[in-house]
Amino acid sequence: MSQAHTASPQNATTGEPAPSRTARIRHFLHQRLRKTHRIPHKSLEFACMLVGATLVALTSLGFAELADLALDWNAQWTARHPLATWIMLPLGLAALAWYTPRHAPFVAGSGIPQVIAAISLPYGPLKNRLVTFWQTLAKIPLTLLAMLIGASVGREGPSVQVGAAVMLAWGDVCRRHGIAFRGLTANELMATGAAGGLAAAFNAPLAGVVFAIEELGRGVVLHWGRRVLLGVLAAGFILVAIKGNNPYFPQYAGATTVPDMTLWVGLCGIVCGVLGGIFARLLFRGAASCVPAFLRGPVRRHPVLLAIVMGLLLAALGTWTHGQTYGTGYQMVTQALDGHPIAPPETGLAKLAATVFTYWTGIAGGIFTPALSTGAGIGSHLASLAGGMVDERLLVLLCMSAFLAGATQSPVTASVIVMEMTGSQPVLIWSLIGSLVAALVSRQIHPRPFYHSAAGRFRQRIQEEGPSQESERPRPPEPAPRP
Repeated sequence: MSQAHTASPQNATTGEPAPSRTARIRHFLHQRLRKTHRIPHKSLEFACMLVGATLVALTSLGFAELADLALDWNAQWTARHPLATWIMLPLGLAALAWYTPRHAPFVAGSGIPQVIAAISLPYGPLKNRLVTFWQTLAKIPLTLLAMLIGASVGREGPSVQVGAAVMLAWGDVCRRHGIAFRGLTANELMATGAAGGLAAAFNAPLAGVVFAIEELGRGVVLHWGRRVLLGVLAAGFILVAIKGNNPYFPQYAGATTVPDMTLWVGLCGIVCGVLGGIFARLLFRGAASCVPAFLRGPVRRHPVLLAIVMGLLLAALGTWTHGQTYGTGYQMVTQALDGHPIAPPETGLAKLAATVFTYWTGIAGGIFTPALSTGAGIGSHLASLAGGMVDERLLVLLCMSAFLAGATQSPVTASVIVMEMTGSQPVLIWSLIGSLVAALVSRQIHPRPFYHSAAGRFRQRIQEEGPSQESERPRPPEPAPRP
């Protein structure tokens, strides 16, 4: 009897011993584990997209905090030692102009043209060379150094290129391990990271989506699926969750309409369209096109010497404007949106020149925020010429979006970005009209959008140089582009 009680129970059908309780628990856990591996593919891809968006947002946030620190340090040392700018700017720009083409040649300038060029390149070993992860990360310290010495640069364009590189690298990891993104092309990953980087940089999720569709999608076929748009929005909203839903610039508190509103909007659009077109043309053509013919060869052959000359010009502009042309120009925009006139009145034009001189050196740094600062200075100048006939803050707001639209020929992006950055929803329709006018006028001066003109140069350079060793390394299989 005792032996019968200790024997293992038998299966009534097969007569074999039934599994013990431990074996049944082990079998249950094994089945649950198998079901865990059967997580719906869409849910897994969505989770991976959120992880990628989080990485982009955190990178942009860290970049922003470091940029604010660099700008604060620049304001402190230039205020205490104003004469030192005549040494620091020429030598600092010369050092950056020497280092960048030798060690990080594809991070020069804004960063947005590199992303556009990468998206437009055919699929192959050259496709991702402009947004390789480690070289693109070098754009962050190079931009911070430019801000520290007083160059007229912003961090938003660099955030776009860095965001594209981060999302593309994360997508490669997921595809290499067979986790997700098998149906997303490199173009879609780059566009998601780039637009997410802009959304996080400006704390403007909607502007990131509009930028992706209007700017990145211009001239190429991009499939804006649900995952892509959610990834862009997620990067912006993650930053909103961390830092709060606060506009980048002070909340707009000026007039929303004035008598003869249409005339004022048209005036801002025309003036900023002309200046924005000249700005884009100067950026694209470079310093060599603006000097006598006998100097063009030396200017092209000696970029370090050119950077020294540009540094001296930047120091002169900064001294004349009491430091308002250094960095992003954030304080100038804040002052103008608060209704305080900018002195001297020509500071907006000085900021335009400072940004052009900085870009001509070939160092890393964006033009987005400097363009907004230039527009704010132009609006303040127009208000001073109007003699108090209209609220200065309104003209500043209209000219910010109009000049950015004239520089980039992306009117919807410009108006939506300014709306989100200033909380000026009631003026959005007027900003959009002014931006459309500015983009139309700018196109008569510089027919092709600046970012896409610059992207053409990067694309041609990549195709002429051929693949690098890094681009020849095995990569995860790329899904075929959808028709």
